[in-house]
Amino acid sequence: MVYGCCRVSTKKQYADGNSIEDQQAQILARYPDAQIIVEAYTGGEERPIFSELLEKVQAGDIIVCAKLDRFCRSVRVGLGYIDKLLDKGVSIHILNMGLIEDTSMGRLIYTVLLAFAEFEKNQIIERCQAGKEIAKTREGFRDGRPKKYSKAQLTHAVELLEGHSYKQVESMTGISKSTLQRAKRNKKAAL
Repeated sequence: MVYGCCRVSTKKQYADGNSIEDQQAQILARYPDAQIIVEAYTGGEERPIFSELLEKVQAGDIIVCAKLDRFCRSVRVGLGYIDKLLDKGVSIHILNMGLIEDTSMGRLIYTVLLAFAEFEKNQIIERCQAGKEIAKTREGFRDGRPKKYSKAQLTHAVELLEGHSYKQVESMTGISKSTLQRAKRNKKAAL
């Protein structure tokens, strides 16, 4: 059996179709009968779909990924996956790299390439953090998601709760019950 593994880093990328189709097309061009496995995880160790596949595969199966960084982004985790699969007799084909061989030279090549994938991931993180530090120096910087409702809107909504139910205030203001509850708790804590 051939399993094609396609991964994006976030669920938003998956919803946007960001590269999933491209990965699938590359895999199916080489292995038209491949069963495609799709997941949206950052490449960390908690990948339940991929973990399930690792347990399911048998000797003679092939796992195919379009690129090494879609397989994993850390040397330690990648070597663990590779060792487990090779020990089970499963072949690993990274399309932009080739077949991973269970030889001394094969181990050297995929260890070095995994190190580059991890280095690239770390560089991205450093650039994002540097950009955030620069943004923090700018006037008006707010970390996180912008506030949906102003302080005045929330104060007014909490005041409405004195004579109305959460459901009524929610329909009048459009502010969700959980946001109303949080605003009410914050008001009590401020007193």
